[in-house]
Amino acid sequence: MKAGIITFPGSNCDRDMQYVLENFFQAQVSMLWHREAVTENFDLIVVPGGFSYGDYLRAGAIARVAPAMQSLVEHVKRGGAALGICNGFQILCEAGLLPGALIRNQSLKHICKDVELDWNPANPFAADLAANGAGRRYRIPVSHSDGNYRVDPDVLKEMQDREQIAFRYVENPNGSIESIAGVSDSGGRVLGMMPHPERATDPLTTTLDPAIGGDASADAAHTDGHAILKSLLARCAAAV
Repeated sequence: MKAGIITFPGSNCDRDMQYVLENFFQAQVSMLWHREAVTENFDLIVVPGGFSYGDYLRAGAIARVAPAMQSLVEHVKRGGAALGICNGFQILCEAGLLPGALIRNQSLKHICKDVELDWNPANPFAADLAANGAGRRYRIPVSHSDGNYRVDPDVLKEMQDREQIAFRYVENPNGSIESIAGVSDSGGRVLGMMPHPERATDPLTTTLDPAIGGDASADAAHTDGHAILKSLLARCAAAV
């Protein structure tokens, strides 16, 4: 797979995603600067986590008008796939590529912890997780201040009917409607989620501290993010 990752001022997960895609999924990765239009063709363009432009105005509101984002919109129109993680999810919503918006957490505090996710086998981005067993839950980290997903009731009903809700929190950490953690577009080419699968892929970077949900045994380092990314990338490959 040929993938591009957009870097904005304030991005802090772009290199994490590059490392994981290259070393765990053998992807050919190029780093894309936000100020430059994307002229190269990619199978997948990733909008990574972080705090683009310091989250001024609104998380993702400034980033959505960057030249690279205009290229991403054209990329999707041509049939390409796009993935947004955390701030990337916020940006994709601001750009109109995904329904809804992300607002301040219900607690008004930044949340940084592991969460458990349920997945929707009828959503194409989560479908490959069925190979690991129906009903299995996945534990990966979140780290955000604006992860409270909101969407109009009528749009939510359409999303439910079209199986666009890919992931839900088992225990809602931020007040998101319907405990939504990740959604896709109606065409099945764009996926956004607040949790960070790239932070739970390499055993060296997974949580081991029992006080925050981990296991003290090095053998128990969880890598649930790898399974999630594998499913996401399988859909991206099939969609292009």
